[in-house]
Amino acid sequence: MQFYPKHYCGVFGVFGHPNAAELVYYGLYALQHRGQESAGIVASDGRTFRAHRGMGLVSQVFDGDILHGLVGNIAVGHTRYSTTGSSQLKNAQPLTVDCARGQIAIAHNGNLTNAARLRDELETRGSIFQTTVDSEIILHLLAQPDANGSKNPFVHSLRKIEGAYSLVIMTEKELIGARDPFGFRPLCIGRLDNAWVLSSETCALDLIHAKFIRDVEPGEIVIINEQGLQSIQAFPEQQRRAFCIFEYVYFARPDSTIANRNVYKVRVEMGRQLAREFPIQADVVVPVPDSGNCAALGYSLESGIRYEMAFVRNHYVGRSFLQPSQLIRDFNVRVKLNLIADLVRDKRVVVVDDSIVRGTTCKARVNNLKEAGARAVHVLVSCPPHMNPCVYGIDFPDRSKLMAANNSLEEIRAYLNADSLHYLSQDGMVQATGLPRESFCMACYDGNYPVPFDPSMDKHIIERRSGRVAGLTETLARERAQIKLL
Repeated sequence: MQFYPKHYCGVFGVFGHPNAAELVYYGLYALQHRGQESAGIVASDGRTFRAHRGMGLVSQVFDGDILHGLVGNIAVGHTRYSTTGSSQLKNAQPLTVDCARGQIAIAHNGNLTNAARLRDELETRGSIFQTTVDSEIILHLLAQPDANGSKNPFVHSLRKIEGAYSLVIMTEKELIGARDPFGFRPLCIGRLDNAWVLSSETCALDLIHAKFIRDVEPGEIVIINEQGLQSIQAFPEQQRRAFCIFEYVYFARPDSTIANRNVYKVRVEMGRQLAREFPIQADVVVPVPDSGNCAALGYSLESGIRYEMAFVRNHYVGRSFLQPSQLIRDFNVRVKLNLIADLVRDKRVVVVDDSIVRGTTCKARVNNLKEAGARAVHVLVSCPPHMNPCVYGIDFPDRSKLMAANNSLEEIRAYLNADSLHYLSQDGMVQATGLPRESFCMACYDGNYPVPFDPSMDKHIIERRSGRVAGLTETLARERAQIKLL
């Protein structure tokens, strides 16, 4: 079965436009690649919140009638993949609450590393949770009365949470954006005439013809209201940066710009760097669409080997209501990418992909090429081997399921049935971005986690909570039995 790393989530917000919800819809459409499990929009007219959330793609969740009902000049939206919390409607965002501070809606991209501890503390003090997502923890913190005389509840709340987050928050009359102090996740600011826009990526600004202003800085809170935009640095003492480098490798759309670097150009440079590190005698360079396209082009440009789109992607693949049987071998693999055999027959092929996580699909691609008559198949990967799970919001499997963490390079090559296998070096990947290594989180490659975490503590709290629920269930069962006896 194919495994691609699940994307984080996409967040989008608009302030000061009469058709705010419609603009958010288009913004989420452009961010669909960041999450395909659920989508939601909440709009405010200054008094009332109106919300709609659903499971599925943005175009499936919303229609014209629904959008027309989301009245207001402020709106926030979210498209989701589940990294914490299961895939069900109650976990769809934006989440909303009506509390002493008024109505609040939140859309969250990322993963909190101290979520279990914070939730346990809040439940001990009487908080009641409606979902299983860590985003709800932030809502509970925001809803609490001011503590320690804090003048800004957002600063006070954000200083309690740890891990990765880019947030778009809406109150009845404000739009607020925030990034964690390490800057794990992207978030940018745009303008559309007199309206303000917040977005996970610049490609969504382009779709609605909004002008890119700047990125939200790590640790920054931007508060947008009728007076304009106010900026607060909630973590002035924080110096270390840890932007997820996998955004450049895979997640972000190639037409987005992050930290003044166009993603397409960075990926092409990663391919060029691959060619410098691993020059191979071959006849054709073939990408695995779509994530390998840019790197394969870079390899071709640097090496002078011809570039061919030998794999053709079916862009209209949905879930089949029939389970594939032996009637069509390798259905799950072949339905997404079909090979043009004439382009690789009797050729020495360099096939370029962005990553190998479990390796099963890459093996199928190599076999496809050899069955089509390729003389040799050389697999090149435009990032280093994934050695560690991610705790900041990427749904990489645990270490036991990571191919490179449990096998040598030669063992992986043999499993793939490839004639050679090469990964881009860590230094080469960083060099392709044009940014210093200390700008990035590379924990999935080097095991250096910028924000410490204690998985045993999370497990202990979760088990304790499960035990509490089990105990309550047993107590209720005994009480019911006693009532029946009476």
